[in-house]
Amino acid sequence: MVRVVVVDDHDVVRKGIIAYLQTDPEIEIIGQASSGNEGAALIIKEQPDVVLMDLMMENGTGIDATKQVMEQLPNCKIIILTSYYDDEQVFPALEAGAFSYILKTSSASEIVHAIKKAAKGENVIEPKVATKMMSSFRQKEQRKLHDELTERELEVLLCIGNGMTNQEISDKLFIGIKTVKTHVSNILAKLDVHDRTQAAVYVHKNQLLKQED
Repeated sequence: MVRVVVVDDHDVVRKGIIAYLQTDPEIEIIGQASSGNEGAALIIKEQPDVVLMDLMMENGTGIDATKQVMEQLPNCKIIILTSYYDDEQVFPALEAGAFSYILKTSSASEIVHAIKKAAKGENVIEPKVATKMMSSFRQKEQRKLHDELTERELEVLLCIGNGMTNQEISDKLFIGIKTVKTHVSNILAKLDVHDRTQAAVYVHKNQLLKQED
């Protein structure tokens, strides 16, 4: 028996979903809520196996509720059931800890299927959402860490790649030593390296000096 809580601020939608789920002998509805905050409190109290969570609600969004629940019940499987699949909703929901993401255009049987899969530890991601995720991952892979540097930071990085000291960088770029040190610190953080040597290696590995030429 899969113990389920349904959280949705639209009474008709929530009650309709519950009515259908109650026809399945393998699913037990142990609670329902009409807002994110109410839902989070109920979920933490009842500790269901699976949660059907709407996103856009007053008095606490589905994302807020998901974060609250994950902090207390990291093993709870939260299925986002929503009409939205834009980047502003999808990624924050998944980052908050949502296990599955399906749309309200899904059939009742598809929702039941997602619940049962979640209970087994298998997630379901709406194809439109999966496409967005893959596109985002590809974009991140294509972007290099140095793409996050400012124009001045990149200039300083190239100087580091050429083996210049802070004083030499200061003289070449006509900026103070303290400013150079600040840029170097920011560069190391953005490139996720520990020292100037690793930064220089990064420059040569990514052939940045050749690109500059």
